[in-house]
Amino acid sequence: MGAFEFSDLPFNTLVGADWQTFRRIMEGRTVDPPYRRKYFLTKAVCRLLSLLKPLQDRRYGKQLSGKPQEQDPLFILGHWRSGTTFVHNVFSCDKQFGYNTTYQTVFPHLMMWGQPFFKGAMSRMMPAKRPTDGMELAVDLPQEEEFTLANMMPYAYYNFWFLPCHMQEYADRYLLFEGLGAEELEEFRRAFEKLMKIALWNTGGTRFLSKNPPHTGRVRQLVQWFPNAKFVYLVRNPYTVFESTRNFFTNTILPLKLQDISPEELQQNILSVYAKLYRKYEQDKKLIPGGNLVEVRFEDFEQDPFGATQDIYRRLSLPGFDEARASIEAYVGKKKGYKKNRYAYAPETVATVEKHWGFALEQWGYGR
Repeated sequence: MGAFEFSDLPFNTLVGADWQTFRRIMEGRTVDPPYRRKYFLTKAVCRLLSLLKPLQDRRYGKQLSGKPQEQDPLFILGHWRSGTTFVHNVFSCDKQFGYNTTYQTVFPHLMMWGQPFFKGAMSRMMPAKRPTDGMELAVDLPQEEEFTLANMMPYAYYNFWFLPCHMQEYADRYLLFEGLGAEELEEFRRAFEKLMKIALWNTGGTRFLSKNPPHTGRVRQLVQWFPNAKFVYLVRNPYTVFESTRNFFTNTILPLKLQDISPEELQQNILSVYAKLYRKYEQDKKLIPGGNLVEVRFEDFEQDPFGATQDIYRRLSLPGFDEARASIEAYVGKKKGYKKNRYAYAPETVATVEKHWGFALEQWGYGR
């Protein structure tokens, strides 16, 4: 158990941002009075740690900046709470894959210098499990990269965790890239490329394994940047996704937010963003070359994760399954006794999902 429960963190994850990014995210934004202490503490730690960023920049420039990536990434897509974490962990058993770690998520500028010290400090402070679903938390475990991007440049969707009053604005601009200019997109691409190169260096992989729900709305740009990338898209029962996402967002936003948002407004944002993300993916998935996309119902994957993983390797023509077989079997076997959150759907949940997400129920054949 770490020194703090997740809900009691005295600062938020922007402590790991570089100073320029922190200033650009917060420029023109308000901080509500109850969170000013958290804001100023986060700001102070960020300002201090940013003094160390040039040390990594020099090492990155010498060792990694000009090094080409050997292979385009494998992207695991899907709305939050659609099973992407479990699938990410299964694929990370294959040593060919490099990935963003939980430590890199918070401290992307302290990867190539000072990592042992800061990793130890982070490990002592962070809770041992995720508060929303009880899954293990540890500094070296695979983690989605959107928090990392939020600490590297100001165009990450996860800015909404800190500034939830702007959630819809961030969804349109940074989740769907609507209205984002060429220079902003290029800054995003450069930050993501840097993140991947450092992640591969850190984990020893040769192909980057991405698990990041916001990428589900960025397929058009991802295919442009990585023409030979592979994609796995997960869907899950929308009733479960709604209940689980509402629970996840409600609990996760508490220690991170610098503004208040009502439960009603947060729920409306969840309903809206799901629809936007779903339709953007359906619109752009046709741009993925044939043979580079597999769509999976998470319920099917969960019934036989080993067999489903083997099938994904085959359908995407991914090498390396035989070499990773034993590690994948061991991980899947270890997780057989894991107990997930269970949801009893209240009548209002059923009515809300059918009203707002009926298109997903119909397309994927999920009954009441």
